[in-house]
Amino acid sequence: MSLTISVPDSLRMSIEAASGGAQTVLYSTLGQPTFMDIIPQFTGAAVGVTGYTDPHPMFYGQDGTAKSEYFFGTYPGVVKNGELLSLPGQDPANTLNHDQFVAYARACGAGHHVIPNACYAGIALWCRMNSFAPRGNTNWGVAHDATWESGRRGDGLAPGTASGTGRTLTGSGPVSWRHNNASTGIADLVGNVWEWSPGMRINAGEIQVLRNDAASTVPKNDGVINTIDMSAGSSKWWAIDGTAATVAACFVAPGSANTVKYATSGSAAQTLVLGSGAAFEGMASYVTGAGALMTLKVLGLMPVASLLGGTIATPAANSDGFWIDVTGERLPIRLGSWHNGATAGLSALALNNGRSNAYDDIGARPGFVR
Repeated sequence: MSLTISVPDSLRMSIEAASGGAQTVLYSTLGQPTFMDIIPQFTGAAVGVTGYTDPHPMFYGQDGTAKSEYFFGTYPGVVKNGELLSLPGQDPANTLNHDQFVAYARACGAGHHVIPNACYAGIALWCRMNSFAPRGNTNWGVAHDATWESGRRGDGLAPGTASGTGRTLTGSGPVSWRHNNASTGIADLVGNVWEWSPGMRINAGEIQVLRNDAASTVPKNDGVINTIDMSAGSSKWWAIDGTAATVAACFVAPGSANTVKYATSGSAAQTLVLGSGAAFEGMASYVTGAGALMTLKVLGLMPVASLLGGTIATPAANSDGFWIDVTGERLPIRLGSWHNGATAGLSALALNNGRSNAYDDIGARPGFVR
């Protein structure tokens, strides 16, 4: 039987006490623990998206209303007894495709899910606004830019050995590998394994997001809804009108006129242009609508210039990578893996995987929201 967050127990009490209430433990349908960081609500404007005064989309819950916090898995997910859990000291789950990870997360019970794209965007924006730049396992068990920092390799080889499998055990790195550079932070966001991030996709280059309520005037976090249809043919996929002057006017049916698309070259209207393998912050925007631009920024689908120490035209130095294939349906993975070096990072985004892809450097992280 699934326990609610209000039920006290010794493990939960010890984690909450040690973290000053920044972390907690939830329980799955089978009663298994899953460790979570509690992220208090903030607005889009508070993390650099000028004019976006609503709660950041990551804080919308199962019923489509904004919540006071979001529970972000402290660790990359592992599968135990058919459930996706956030646990320390484990080899991250891998070699599972998008839909398999979603099913394992939903098996944990109502409110449990694979963390969607909107939540990765929110954390990345929060970190940039607050001057946190976490490192991680980006070079076979060590940080590529701080080689004295390492985690415990799951394959037993010495950190930095360029053979075997370079994944590190969850949370085994230093506090500089946590999102807030503290022991209370989210571990392993940068590197280790790429993480599936449901809730958005591209289809033939067109950016699409999941929307459960067509009448909603703000982008929400509908990838968290346990019953929402994420399939390729789902009617819940919506595109973004690049000419929309307001956020409320952004969402339109896929294939409509003026929808925002990614492209690898050119300067067509309502496109975001960046070659595959280039730095995310070098993206050029030809989107004209102020509402569309706010929506794209708050969802982490284009850079926020005010957070870069530069402009879109002249971006600050940051090598977080962007990969894309504009043929067919492509689902996002974020953050980078153990062998991505400088291209791994909070903004790293790969849109070149189909939903059936499964590799040893792609995992997923569990989250929870009411």
